[in-house]
Amino acid sequence: MAQMTTAYHAPGLRAKRSFMNRIDAPQIVVLAAAASMIFIVALLLAFIAWQGIQLFVKDGVPVSQIFSSTWQPDMTSPNVSFGLLPFIAGTVFVTVVALLISTPVSVGLALFLSEVAPQWARAIVQPALEIFVGIPSVVWGWLGITILVPFLSSTFGSDINLGLPVVGTLITIPGFLTGFSWLAGSLVLSIMIVPTITSVSYDAFRAIPQELRTGSLALGTTRWQTIRHVLIPSALTGVLTAVVLGMTRAAGEALAVQMVIGNSPSMPAAISQPVTTLTSQITLDMGNTVFGEPWQDALWTMSLVLLIISITSVVLVRLINKRRMGA
Repeated sequence: MAQMTTAYHAPGLRAKRSFMNRIDAPQIVVLAAAASMIFIVALLLAFIAWQGIQLFVKDGVPVSQIFSSTWQPDMTSPNVSFGLLPFIAGTVFVTVVALLISTPVSVGLALFLSEVAPQWARAIVQPALEIFVGIPSVVWGWLGITILVPFLSSTFGSDINLGLPVVGTLITIPGFLTGFSWLAGSLVLSIMIVPTITSVSYDAFRAIPQELRTGSLALGTTRWQTIRHVLIPSALTGVLTAVVLGMTRAAGEALAVQMVIGNSPSMPAAISQPVTTLTSQITLDMGNTVFGEPWQDALWTMSLVLLIISITSVVLVRLINKRRMGA
């Protein structure tokens, strides 16, 4: 007679996890850190925006006035004006010229390090770029005052005539009377942002799969044709990002530019004339104002304008990259 067996339900072999064991501590720490960074950035943006609009909300200055070219913030003056146009134009023009100078050099250096340079050359140039990044702004400004400004003043002190042999003079550029000028600020900035653009562009070129290089060379193209038709289009998104980072670095620089630019609150008329920028004017006037007065509110408005310029450039590049990726 067969024996009847009954099923025996053994208790669960997996022990119950305690409350502390169910908590994923690393994930919570990472989420808390990310949330805190988002909160801090949002708080800073909101604070700058709120302080930046006090010139219009509290002081009653019309928005159209900041687009004038007259800067006279002293409330004791009969003709008080908070025109920010010279500072905005100076910031944009100085930054654009600095980018025109530094971008070809930086991208070319990144291509050299990525595609041409031997290992020993990379071992020398890359640490040198890191040292360049670590040089304080005041050092660059001091070099500009002691070397660049006297050179411009002594070499190009008279008017510069540009023209053609048959046509004659086409453009006359005023001479560098003192050396403190728009060009001096752009030259100093171009040197300062070369490491930033070079490093990010180098990473963009190195991120391209090696198969694209070997496939292009296997089709019989030269190294230059591969760089021009394969590598540069493939890394264009990263290069544009590098240029934007360099631009924001240049637009936000204050001390080095202030030391060589001349700090003249007037519209940029020639590359040899003194101008000023938003950051330079903020650092010059911040010690002459009292909290809550219109003069200081105008400085906060300058900060807001500078923030809008930076955010606009970043958004614009992202839109361009997204359109390229979609195409």
